[in-house]
Amino acid sequence: MILARDIQESMRSLPFADVRKILGGARALILAPHPDDESLGCGGLIAAACAAGMPPAIVFLTDGAASHPGSRTHPPARLAALREAEARRALDLLGLPRGEPVYTLRFPDAQLPHDGPGFSDALESLAGIASAEGCGIVIGPWMHDPHCDHEAGARMAAALAAALDVKLRSYPVWGWLRPGLDELPADVTGYRLDISRFMVQKKAAIAAHASQYSDLIKDSPTGFRLPAELIAVAARPFEVFLNP
Repeated sequence: MILARDIQESMRSLPFADVRKILGGARALILAPHPDDESLGCGGLIAAACAAGMPPAIVFLTDGAASHPGSRTHPPARLAALREAEARRALDLLGLPRGEPVYTLRFPDAQLPHDGPGFSDALESLAGIASAEGCGIVIGPWMHDPHCDHEAGARMAAALAAALDVKLRSYPVWGWLRPGLDELPADVTGYRLDISRFMVQKKAAIAAHASQYSDLIKDSPTGFRLPAELIAVAARPFEVFLNP
C-alpha cells in the first residue's frame, strides 16, 4: 500500500511527453464521468490534440443532473440540458471542431453502473462509438478518484480498452484531493503533458461550466460548487495521464 501523498508527489514528477506520444498517434476516445471532468482533467489534452489535427471523440457518461438537488428553477431535466450545453461550449473553447459529434450515455448522476446489465449495455454503446469514430486509445478517469461515477468510469474504460485491444490511459481529477494519509494499492507510471500554451483555453472551458462554478443556480442550499482546491489543481500548466 502506498500513501496518497506519495502517489500525488509521483504524479507531479512524471516525465513530460508530447500529445502524440501520450496518444500513441491514435485518435482518442475520452470518457468523462460528468460534464466538466473533460475540462478539469484533460482540457489541455483535448486542446493539444485538436491543435495537432487529432480531435478526440468525447463521451459523457452521466447527465450531471444531481448537482443541485431541490432546485425549482433547474429541476433535473433542465439541469441535464444545461450541463450538456455548457459542455458543448467548453469543447468549442478547447478547439473541438463544431462538426465533431459529442456523445452522452445519460446515466443518472451518481448512478453509473459498476457491473451488471447496465455496465454491459454501456460497454456495447462505447464500443460502437469507438468503432464509428476510429478510436485507437481510451482515456478514462483514474480508478482512485474518490467518487462513485469516476470509479465506475474507470472500470468501463479498462473493460473497453481490453475488449478493443487498444491502449488505456487515465486522468486524475478528485484523486488530487485525496487525504495524504489514504492508503492506495497502486503506484503510478505515465506522463505529464505540458499545457502551458493552452491554459487560457482550459480556464475558459472550466468557467463555461457556470452551473458548477458560480452562483448561477441560487435555490439549492446544498448545491455543488467546484472547490477552490480543485480549481487550483486544474490551473497547473500540466496534466497527468497514467498507465493502467
